[in-house]
Amino acid sequence: MFSLRNDSLEVQILDPVADRDRLGTRYCSGGYIFQIVDASVGELLTGPTFPDSFNVFDGQGIPDSFARVPLRDRVDPRIAIIPGTGRCDLLSDSILEPCTWDVTQQSAAGTESISFVTRQQLEPYSLSLERRVVLVDRTVRTTVHLENTGSVSFQVSWYPHPFFPHPAGDSLCRINATLNPPADSGYRLAPDGFLARRDWSPGSNHYLALDHEMRENAVVIQRHPKLGLISGHCSYVPRFFPVWGNENTFSWEPYFENSVAAGQSLDWGVDYTF
Repeated sequence: MFSLRNDSLEVQILDPVADRDRLGTRYCSGGYIFQIVDASVGELLTGPTFPDSFNVFDGQGIPDSFARVPLRDRVDPRIAIIPGTGRCDLLSDSILEPCTWDVTQQSAAGTESISFVTRQQLEPYSLSLERRVVLVDRTVRTTVHLENTGSVSFQVSWYPHPFFPHPAGDSLCRINATLNPPADSGYRLAPDGFLARRDWSPGSNHYLALDHEMRENAVVIQRHPKLGLISGHCSYVPRFFPVWGNENTFSWEPYFENSVAAGQSLDWGVDYTF
């Protein structure tokens, strides 16, 4: 496992080779934040089965995923490349050839960073992908640079999946959008504008695709039992924005979706401030 560290925080990041047993087809294997540890209060992130167990589908920490829109082989659509994961058999949900990453870690002027670069090809698709994680003071910046190095355009669908521990009460997060969760969902809107839990029972899980008309880059203020409030700032307007939680964790998933033409590139990211 790789580590970025300063006086306040340690960011633990999976090694795509040494930690391969913690990686499956769902999440990007480069730049997978497994845990963030505060020097004063300890671990800050959870997961759907944390701390009792771990599995590669549920994950933990702050994983991210391109798996919603794989780039399929035109002859055999079972075979596809999932950016940041590898060449996969979609029918058996298995990785046939994992991504090979060039990893560079740097430290300079109070900034700790690590970059993961991979190249993937499956006719007619070809791409170059960089995942970068930067630690400055109490902000963890995660960025993506994706370049279409092939001859045809393709769709990109990516989302981060940060997993947070539940705060003391039902109030969870506030998003810079007008929300109106339906009465039959596991969520309600509190008087202070925060999204809150509604009647969660042990063993249940609650998914909701938010009905929103967001026109600005997403900003999320998240309640945290150890820190009070933390924040997430996206560099994009989410096309799709679900939230999900169970008795162990709560997560929001702001989707970045776009198309990238041959020879063109896309850049986006999320800043988490703890």
